[in-house]
Amino acid sequence: MNKPVSAHTLEASHHLDPGSPDLEVLLNHIVEGASERERERTLPFKEIDLIRKARLGALRLPKEAGGAGGSIRELFEVVIRLGAADANVAHILRNHFSVVERLVRRPKDNQHREWQKAVAGGAIIGLAATELETPKVGNVRPNTTLTADGDDFLLNGTKYYSTGTLYSDYVLVRAADTSGTTAATLIPVSRDGIELLDDWDGLGQRLTATGTTHFRNVRVKRQEVVFDAPDAGYGIPYSNTFAQLFLTAINAGIVHATLRDASELVRSRKRTFYYAPSEAPTDDPLLQQTVGQISSGAFAAETVVLAAAEALDAATAGFDAGASNAAEAAHKAALLSAKAKIIADEFAIRSGSLLFDVGGASATKKAANFDRHWRNARTLSSHNPTTYKARAIGQYEISGTPLPAKGFF
Repeated sequence: MNKPVSAHTLEASHHLDPGSPDLEVLLNHIVEGASERERERTLPFKEIDLIRKARLGALRLPKEAGGAGGSIRELFEVVIRLGAADANVAHILRNHFSVVERLVRRPKDNQHREWQKAVAGGAIIGLAATELETPKVGNVRPNTTLTADGDDFLLNGTKYYSTGTLYSDYVLVRAADTSGTTAATLIPVSRDGIELLDDWDGLGQRLTATGTTHFRNVRVKRQEVVFDAPDAGYGIPYSNTFAQLFLTAINAGIVHATLRDASELVRSRKRTFYYAPSEAPTDDPLLQQTVGQISSGAFAAETVVLAAAEALDAATAGFDAGASNAAEAAHKAALLSAKAKIIADEFAIRSGSLLFDVGGASATKKAANFDRHWRNARTLSSHNPTTYKARAIGQYEISGTPLPAKGFF
């Protein structure tokens, strides 16, 4: 895992996909120092810059647009591996790929093509959507406003949980005009009137800059505003399935990271209990069993995520082609994504605890930072809790009631 990173190689890459040698170089760099960065709270600007230079964010763009032309399954293979390298870095990119999927992958006009060109060149997109003043999450009119000012708009409001925006070149903002029509605007983060705060204080995912963003009389060009439509962007049923599955893929990656640390921890142990069944920790059947459980969890978590990603590929292809069963396919993808979350989250949280069973009390030292796996998995799982997912799945199985079409399903 100590292969040196060549910035020239990454800059020269046409694209990165799951089998790309340059992806190995990038991942090897990201995993190096990941624990120390998290322990010392060193924000991964350098790592995101390498991702920007490697143009990893263009993985889903068509080849003719300068992207890799990758499938959703291929993207999630990469996300799992990024999550194994550094769960924070993977999470930073979640909103980028979600925005690309909705507004950039298939451009509809010249402005969309400009955004696509920026992503093909390596630009990273953040998101500012959540408002704490709203009593319900999802499917609500934002308080952030777009007020007409001549031919353009002025954007005003405050957003929270703006994950990744601090590292980004652009930010997508959810807002509403004076008539109440909801919209999204995609603007450079460097524009006057935008203030990014790194005030996230969660127990996990500490480096994602999931903080507050203020917009104060930010000038927005009319062509930079995309008003919601029933058949596009945020108007599509189950349009948040992709974003939900992305978090689940990171948790699948965390199980792989836990397996990596658990295996190395057993190999590095010099001491054991006097009553242990073997003098050598590597020969201890109890430690072997525990590592085997973590390994099986990593396999299961990855498998269900990729199965859901394949369903999402099918649903996306159907929507792009205008297929008559596109809505049915979207519901299937949402259902599999919800099931995958329940399974992957459980294995990620459980594996983070099992790690300490192969290390003993010394593994709890702050210097080792092994608790980051449990903390990060627990934090990611808290996004749209599994209890709501399980209840919706059960209701569907019993009564055939479709999953909620809005929110993170």
